[in-house]
Amino acid sequence: MVDQNTVKKYYFGRVAKNVMIAICLLLFSLAVGIIGYRVFFHTSWVDSLINASMILTGMGPVDKATTDAAKVFASIYAIYSGVAFLSSVTFLVGPLLHRFLYRLHLNVTPTDEDNECPIHKQCTCPKKQQ
Repeated sequence: MVDQNTVKKYYFGRVAKNVMIAICLLLFSLAVGIIGYRVFFHTSWVDSLINASMILTGMGPVDKATTDAAKVFASIYAIYSGVAFLSSVTFLVGPLLHRFLYRLHLNVTPTDEDNECPIHKQCTCPKKQQ
């Protein structure tokens, strides 16, 4: 039988790791945006923060781009921000979805990561024994 404390410890450790990855990705993306708005738009630090935050969350820019360099930066940063934001959401939802699918026994093919999981080491389901 699987020890529930081990399962909870593994699960919450995995959630904590993914939360930290998502936070680091968002902070890095925000820092890139702040510096880019500061350099290309010549705005204050606070205005750069609000512009980068609004673009990163998909709300749109606050200040209008006046130079060609600012327009190019804004377009590249907007594309990057969409991917970065969705990636961070994926890191947050991944362990929850994995746990949900495990509860429904929908783990069709275990991966190497699943084989290291204390849940799957002691699993007695027929798919694991094959």
